[in-house]
Amino acid sequence: MDRRSALRRTGVLAGAAMAMPSLFSLLQACKQEPRLTWQPEFFSESEAKTVSTIVDMILPRTDTPGALDVKVDMFIDKVIAQTYGKDGQAHMRAELAAFNTTCEADFGAVFIHLDATKKREVLSAAEKTSGKLSRGVWGQAVGRQETIGFYRSLKSMAIWAYFTSEEIGENVLNYDPVPGVYEGCKPLSEVGNRWSL
Repeated sequence: MDRRSALRRTGVLAGAAMAMPSLFSLLQACKQEPRLTWQPEFFSESEAKTVSTIVDMILPRTDTPGALDVKVDMFIDKVIAQTYGKDGQAHMRAELAAFNTTCEADFGAVFIHLDATKKREVLSAAEKTSGKLSRGVWGQAVGRQETIGFYRSLKSMAIWAYFTSEEIGENVLNYDPVPGVYEGCKPLSEVGNRWSL
Protein backbone atom coordinates (compact mmCIF):
# COMPACT_ATOMS: atom_id res chain seq x y z
CA MET A 1 0.00 0.00 0.00
CA ASP A 2 1.40 3.38 -0.93
CA ARG A 3 1.39 6.45 1.25
CA ARG A 4 -1.23 8.32 -0.79
CA SER A 5 -3.91 5.58 -0.48
CA ALA A 6 -3.12 5.15 3.23
CA LEU A 7 -3.73 8.87 3.81
CA ARG A 8 -6.95 8.73 1.76
CA ARG A 9 -8.26 5.77 3.80
CA THR A 10 -7.32 7.49 7.05
CA GLY A 11 -9.20 10.63 5.95
CA VAL A 12 -12.30 8.61 5.01
CA LEU A 13 -12.26 6.75 8.33
CA ALA A 14 -11.81 9.99 10.30
CA GLY A 15 -14.69 11.62 8.39
CA ALA A 16 -16.94 8.61 8.99
CA ALA A 17 -16.08 8.60 12.69
CA MET A 18 -16.97 12.30 12.96
CA ALA A 19 -20.19 11.96 10.96
CA MET A 20 -21.46 8.85 12.76
CA PRO A 21 -22.90 10.59 15.88
CA SER A 22 -24.87 13.09 13.80
CA LEU A 23 -26.16 10.32 11.51
CA PHE A 24 -27.17 8.30 14.57
CA SER A 25 -29.05 11.28 16.06
CA LEU A 26 -30.79 11.82 12.71
CA LEU A 27 -31.95 8.20 12.71
CA GLN A 28 -33.15 8.55 16.31
CA ALA A 29 -35.11 11.70 15.42
CA CYS A 30 -36.82 9.86 12.57
CA LYS A 31 -37.68 7.02 14.91
CA GLN A 32 -39.42 9.36 17.36
CA GLU A 33 -41.55 11.07 14.69
CA PRO A 34 -45.03 9.59 15.10
CA ARG A 35 -46.36 7.83 12.03
CA LEU A 36 -50.01 7.63 11.06
CA THR A 37 -50.98 4.29 9.56
CA TRP A 38 -54.72 4.95 9.16
CA GLN A 39 -56.92 7.47 7.37
CA PRO A 40 -58.85 9.70 9.81
CA GLU A 41 -62.50 10.55 9.15
CA PHE A 42 -62.61 13.65 11.34
CA PHE A 43 -59.11 14.63 12.49
CA SER A 44 -56.45 16.17 10.29
CA GLU A 45 -53.26 14.12 10.09
CA SER A 46 -51.46 16.20 12.75
CA GLU A 47 -54.51 16.10 15.04
CA ALA A 48 -54.73 12.32 14.62
CA LYS A 49 -51.03 11.98 15.48
CA THR A 50 -51.59 14.06 18.61
CA VAL A 51 -54.57 11.95 19.70
CA SER A 52 -52.67 8.71 18.95
CA THR A 53 -49.69 9.88 21.00
CA ILE A 54 -51.84 10.94 23.95
CA VAL A 55 -53.87 7.72 24.11
CA ASP A 56 -50.68 5.67 23.78
CA MET A 57 -49.25 7.50 26.79
CA ILE A 58 -52.46 7.09 28.80
CA LEU A 59 -52.76 3.35 28.02
CA PRO A 60 -49.31 2.09 26.91
CA ARG A 61 -48.56 -1.49 25.95
CA THR A 62 -47.34 -3.51 28.94
CA ASP A 63 -48.00 -7.20 29.50
CA THR A 64 -51.45 -6.38 28.06
CA PRO A 65 -52.19 -4.63 24.76
CA GLY A 66 -52.01 -0.84 24.70
CA ALA A 67 -54.48 1.70 23.33
CA LEU A 68 -52.92 1.68 19.88
CA ASP A 69 -52.98 -2.13 19.75
CA VAL A 70 -56.78 -2.10 20.02
CA LYS A 71 -57.13 0.99 17.77
CA VAL A 72 -58.50 3.36 20.41
CA ASP A 73 -57.38 6.40 18.38
CA MET A 74 -59.30 5.18 15.31
CA PHE A 75 -62.38 4.53 17.44
CA ILE A 76 -62.31 8.05 18.90
CA ASP A 77 -61.97 9.51 15.41
CA LYS A 78 -65.01 7.52 14.21
CA VAL A 79 -67.09 8.46 17.26
CA ILE A 80 -66.43 12.17 16.73
CA ALA A 81 -66.97 11.94 12.94
CA GLN A 82 -70.18 9.93 13.14
CA THR A 83 -71.90 10.98 16.39
CA TYR A 84 -70.86 14.57 17.18
CA GLY A 85 -72.83 17.43 15.66
CA LYS A 86 -71.12 20.33 13.89
CA ASP A 87 -70.89 22.32 17.15
CA GLY A 88 -69.40 19.35 19.02
CA GLN A 89 -66.86 18.73 16.27
CA ALA A 90 -65.90 22.41 16.14
CA HIS A 91 -65.54 22.42 19.94
CA MET A 92 -63.29 19.32 19.87
CA ARG A 93 -61.11 20.84 17.15
CA ALA A 94 -60.85 24.13 19.09
CA GLU A 95 -59.98 22.29 22.32
CA LEU A 96 -57.25 20.31 20.56
CA ALA A 97 -55.83 23.51 19.04
CA ALA A 98 -55.86 25.17 22.48
CA PHE A 99 -54.05 22.14 23.96
CA ASN A 100 -51.29 22.49 21.35
CA THR A 101 -51.15 26.27 21.84
CA THR A 102 -50.55 25.69 25.55
CA CYS A 103 -47.79 23.19 24.71
CA GLU A 104 -46.12 25.74 22.41
CA ALA A 105 -46.37 28.51 24.99
CA ASP A 106 -45.03 26.40 27.86
CA PHE A 107 -42.55 24.12 26.05
CA GLY A 108 -41.84 25.68 22.65
CA ALA A 109 -43.47 23.07 20.38
CA VAL A 110 -46.75 21.31 19.69
CA PHE A 111 -47.34 18.12 21.67
CA ILE A 112 -46.15 15.57 19.08
CA HIS A 113 -42.81 17.39 18.65
CA LEU A 114 -41.94 17.40 22.35
CA ASP A 115 -39.57 14.86 23.84
CA ALA A 116 -40.98 12.12 26.08
CA THR A 117 -40.17 13.93 29.35
CA LYS A 118 -41.96 17.11 28.29
CA LYS A 119 -44.93 15.11 26.99
CA ARG A 120 -45.26 13.50 30.42
CA GLU A 121 -45.07 16.94 32.05
CA VAL A 122 -47.84 18.23 29.77
CA LEU A 123 -50.12 15.29 30.56
CA SER A 124 -49.34 15.49 34.27
CA ALA A 125 -50.27 19.19 34.30
CA ALA A 126 -53.43 18.48 32.29
CA GLU A 127 -54.38 15.74 34.75
CA LYS A 128 -54.10 18.19 37.67
CA THR A 129 -55.88 21.13 36.04
CA SER A 130 -58.74 19.52 34.12
CA GLY A 131 -62.06 19.01 35.85
CA LYS A 132 -62.99 15.64 37.30
CA LEU A 133 -65.93 13.60 36.07
CA SER A 134 -68.77 13.36 38.58
CA ARG A 135 -69.88 9.95 39.72
CA GLY A 136 -72.77 8.69 37.68
CA VAL A 137 -75.75 6.41 37.93
CA TRP A 138 -77.01 4.76 34.72
CA GLY A 139 -74.96 7.13 32.60
CA GLN A 140 -76.17 10.32 34.29
CA ALA A 141 -73.91 12.49 36.44
CA VAL A 142 -74.86 12.73 40.10
CA GLY A 143 -74.49 16.30 41.28
CA ARG A 144 -73.08 19.24 39.37
CA GLN A 145 -70.59 18.32 36.64
CA GLU A 146 -67.62 20.67 36.35
CA THR A 147 -66.19 21.52 32.92
CA ILE A 148 -63.77 18.75 32.05
CA GLY A 149 -61.96 20.11 28.99
CA PHE A 150 -60.08 18.39 26.17
CA TYR A 151 -57.69 16.16 28.12
CA ARG A 152 -60.23 14.64 30.52
CA SER A 153 -62.75 14.19 27.69
CA LEU A 154 -60.15 12.41 25.54
CA LYS A 155 -58.95 10.27 28.45
CA SER A 156 -62.52 9.25 29.27
CA MET A 157 -63.18 8.26 25.64
CA ALA A 158 -59.87 6.38 25.47
CA ILE A 159 -60.64 4.33 28.58
CA TRP A 160 -64.18 3.63 27.34
CA ALA A 161 -62.90 2.55 23.90
CA TYR A 162 -60.15 0.42 25.45
CA PHE A 163 -62.33 -1.54 27.87
CA THR A 164 -65.14 -2.07 25.35
CA SER A 165 -62.81 -3.37 22.64
CA GLU A 166 -63.18 -7.02 21.69
CA GLU A 167 -59.51 -7.80 22.36
CA ILE A 168 -59.60 -6.48 25.93
CA GLY A 169 -63.10 -7.77 26.67
CA GLU A 170 -62.38 -11.32 25.59
CA ASN A 171 -58.66 -11.81 26.19
CA VAL A 172 -57.69 -9.55 29.11
CA LEU A 173 -60.80 -9.24 31.28
CA ASN A 174 -62.64 -12.28 32.57
CA TYR A 175 -65.16 -13.21 29.92
CA ASP A 176 -68.02 -15.66 30.05
CA PRO A 177 -70.36 -15.23 27.07
CA VAL A 178 -72.95 -17.63 28.50
CA PRO A 179 -73.05 -17.21 32.29
CA GLY A 180 -73.62 -20.36 34.31
CA VAL A 181 -75.38 -20.82 37.61
CA TYR A 182 -75.74 -17.76 39.84
CA GLU A 183 -73.55 -18.08 42.94
CA GLY A 184 -74.10 -14.96 45.02
CA CYS A 185 -71.95 -15.85 48.03
CA LYS A 186 -68.71 -16.66 46.24
CA PRO A 187 -65.60 -14.89 47.65
CA LEU A 188 -64.17 -12.17 45.42
CA SER A 189 -60.73 -13.78 45.68
CA GLU A 190 -62.04 -16.81 43.75
CA VAL A 191 -63.54 -14.89 40.83
CA GLY A 192 -61.42 -11.73 40.59
CA ASN A 193 -62.76 -8.21 40.31
CA ARG A 194 -62.28 -7.39 36.61
CA TRP A 195 -65.02 -8.71 34.38
CA SER A 196 -66.26 -7.90 30.92
CA LEU A 197 -70.01 -8.22 30.36
